[in-house]
Amino acid sequence: MSFQNTLAYAQEQDQADTLRHFREQFHIPQHNGKDTVYLCGNSLGLQPKSARVAVEEEMVKWAELGVEGHFVGDTPWFTYHAALAGPTARVVGAKPQEVVVMNQLTVNLHLMLVSFYRPQGKRFKILTEAGAFPSDQYALESQVKFHGYAPEEAIIEVAPRAGEHTLRTEDIVQIIQQHGEELALVMMGGVNYYTGQVFDMAAITQAAHAVGALCGFDLAHAAGNVTLRLHDWDVDFAVWCTYKYLNSGPGGTSGVFVHERYAEDASLPRFAGWWGHDQSVRFQMKKGFIPMPGAEGWQLSNSQILPMAVHKASLQLFDEAGMNNLRAKSEKLTGYLEFLIKELNQPKEALEVITPEDPSARGCQLSLLVHQNGRQLFETLMANGFILDWREPNVIRVAPTPLYNTFEDVYRFGQFLAAHFQK
Repeated sequence: MSFQNTLAYAQEQDQADTLRHFREQFHIPQHNGKDTVYLCGNSLGLQPKSARVAVEEEMVKWAELGVEGHFVGDTPWFTYHAALAGPTARVVGAKPQEVVVMNQLTVNLHLMLVSFYRPQGKRFKILTEAGAFPSDQYALESQVKFHGYAPEEAIIEVAPRAGEHTLRTEDIVQIIQQHGEELALVMMGGVNYYTGQVFDMAAITQAAHAVGALCGFDLAHAAGNVTLRLHDWDVDFAVWCTYKYLNSGPGGTSGVFVHERYAEDASLPRFAGWWGHDQSVRFQMKKGFIPMPGAEGWQLSNSQILPMAVHKASLQLFDEAGMNNLRAKSEKLTGYLEFLIKELNQPKEALEVITPEDPSARGCQLSLLVHQNGRQLFETLMANGFILDWREPNVIRVAPTPLYNTFEDVYRFGQFLAAHFQK
């Protein structure tokens, strides 16, 4: 792909962008009366303008109908989650029966581990990536302790080779094979939050299944960012949040995928709640849990209507744009960002991109390892209207997201970096 380091080129790309009108459907934070360059959708996505309207509709329903809002209207609260299944399935590459929106990410991860981490005999270990997001680490630690194992014995962490920042798929597969008879579960992020590396989820799942282990993923940084084929990849389960690339508000609701082979398996251990109980007899209030078929059977409590209303509004934008179109623009935007950073001609001792160069091995995010005065650079960028994300000890995460970022955003960021390193 041929890029140019000029404002005219960036503006030409924006004019040719068939998705450019989606930016107008988001609130852009302001700095000195102008739009910020918001490159932080990997931490918190921007607010769709339709979100307030969606919440207000449910507030009006609550005001006018009270409890009857559960049973009337275009989207009754009683089945509100079901209205999200179709668009959610299209985002993650699943069948509608395989997904449900509920709770929040780490709660859902624990619920999945109850069902899919079933240590027995010598098969009790979990494999994950070194440097996984802390919440995943804590969840795995507490789960293995709950089963009576020491984390240092039960959790295998796959680390990059010496001198490298990211994992090689062949190394992950080799370690799965090496520990095959001991592995109960492989549980990794779909995208590593720190480096931005997209893991080969299909290959990892296949390797896990080949040794008799189950396989699941935390898709917090993958859902709404990269192309997912959870059903086709034969993944056992996955969880994700919706407040990052899915733009569904701070602390927003979460999504779950459970492969259809478990849809009718009522014997599978799980922590049960009444919203996962057979809908047809739920209000008979009888003992004896009968799970709903599919992912819905893992629900615990009533749907979170107001956060789900925001999520519903956002999912409508994803359906309008189409994940394939968004991914195509994302690859070009991120490629342009990479081009501009290379144009700086900085030695690795000063500035290093630790995200893979291969577009298939990364999403929107590039992680910049700033070896000298990184925190100072980050604070200077923020003070000048560039909203980014800092991760200790010395990484600036930059994420141009295709729904609302522009090529001019990326160009302006590149120009600011150029001026900084020319001092």
